[in-house]
Amino acid sequence: MSEANQAEFGRTERRGMNAKPANLVIKCGGSTLAQLPDSFFRDMNRLAERGTVPVIVHGGGPAINAMLEKLGIESRFVDGLRVTTPDVLAVVEMVLGGSINKEIVRRIAQSGGKAAGFSGVDGGTIRVRQADGGRLGYVGEITEVDPRLIRAAADAGFMPVVAPLGLGPDGQTYNINADTAAGAVAAALGAEQLIVVTDVPGILRTENGEKRLMPVASVAEIEAMIASGEIYGGMIPKVKAAIGSLSGGVGEVVICDGSMPGVLSRIADGDRTVGTRVVP
Repeated sequence: MSEANQAEFGRTERRGMNAKPANLVIKCGGSTLAQLPDSFFRDMNRLAERGTVPVIVHGGGPAINAMLEKLGIESRFVDGLRVTTPDVLAVVEMVLGGSINKEIVRRIAQSGGKAAGFSGVDGGTIRVRQADGGRLGYVGEITEVDPRLIRAAADAGFMPVVAPLGLGPDGQTYNINADTAAGAVAAALGAEQLIVVTDVPGILRTENGEKRLMPVASVAEIEAMIASGEIYGGMIPKVKAAIGSLSGGVGEVVICDGSMPGVLSRIADGDRTVGTRVVP
């Protein structure tokens, strides 16, 4: 784990620790949200009924891309990463804090549950500074998470649905990587579990020419697989967020396929045959 990541999670402040903890954080990627079946949200509701009110942190990349294209806003990239200009940020806020966030709230309600949607800007829940010296525009690096608003919603029986937007020291809104946000929120809550929902079964490793699911992956194994290129693309921020949340005190991280029937309940009940558990 890099010094920057250690600093990021090490600075995450835990406030309101006397409140009843929200023990489970679920990260739903933007590319998987549209593919999640209704049964996934019913499963989420069953957890809440059993007393484990999950906290959901979501992305929204594909929807942001579609809206930028629809509005004719051209994207500029630096080293393959999109620069968040003021025009792009306006779309990011509209999609993440608006349409995507409320769609998740709606689907939870449709399943019989109750949810409260907000972004990391609300209540100063996620504090950031401008990342990478400003090369990427309004992209934030997390400096602090205040979980009191999340806890208040969970204690009232509402599943918090958090959009990955943060507040800078100057009051400016910044875009945040959703995987990083989920890891930092889980660490700040002292969550027992972080479940990273994707469209693949977990971390896959090539063995005898075939891709096989790793039931357990250590930090050392993950770092070696990143170095060799076997872990690449969108899986890299997921595993890095997993490593960061573990160092921040999260009990367990599981990367799994959200379309698997009963996946959330199975993981919460300790089923070790589902997904990949990331361990120190």
